[in-house]
Amino acid sequence: MRMLRAFSLLLALALLACCLTAGAEGFSYQHDPMANPSAAKDIIVDPSAVYGYSPNPESTRLGAYAAYDWTDPEAVAAYREAREAYHASLDSMLETLREMRSEGSSIEEMARSVSAERNRLRLASYENDPDGLAKARKSNLETYGSEDGPTPESLHKKYGSWETVLQKSFSPNPGMDACTGLYDEYYSLYVELGLIPDEQPEEADDTETADAEDTDDADPGDADADPEETADDTADDETAAEED
Repeated sequence: MRMLRAFSLLLALALLACCLTAGAEGFSYQHDPMANPSAAKDIIVDPSAVYGYSPNPESTRLGAYAAYDWTDPEAVAAYREAREAYHASLDSMLETLREMRSEGSSIEEMARSVSAERNRLRLASYENDPDGLAKARKSNLETYGSEDGPTPESLHKKYGSWETVLQKSFSPNPGMDACTGLYDEYYSLYVELGLIPDEQPEEADDTETADAEDTDDADPGDADADPEETADDTADDETAAEED
């Protein structure tokens, strides 16, 4: 009887392990992240990862995150939650982009408005920190010649095109989204920003929730080191003082 019970327990554990493995390997996206050049250069196909992808160790943007355990559902769930919070912080920028696009605004006009909104959001994060706000304004003035942050003109000079200025304003990282199970959810944003070859943006659906790097690095449990924050801003050279 004891042997039978032991055998039953082992069988149950084996079945559970199989289910967990199938859950990780069985996940798939409607849109293939590897078909997106901006994502493919930063990630690798990883069947053992919760969402089928993990950071490429050779990536300059996400390489620091390759050492994290992307096979751990609990850890990845935390990364995903923080990533969603990052996207949510960009809602007003996305609303501005979609409104201007629907009005037929040019890429330059949209880039100017969205970059200005990002500057506003960065300073607004210091609402309850007057000392931090003063330091941020001082840093902006010394770095960009404006207390508000980088001007559209300086960004255009740095990146060479208004389309790139627009993309950098959002600093989207489709690779990190793929690793955290959010690639399909924000696919329309990549299209809107011109990151998907041969795809044209569709008119935004009013019922759609606004969703939505260059750097990386740190501890998943650290608010300043979560993939969603560090991987989204550091390499941009204009990291927001509050989280970049």
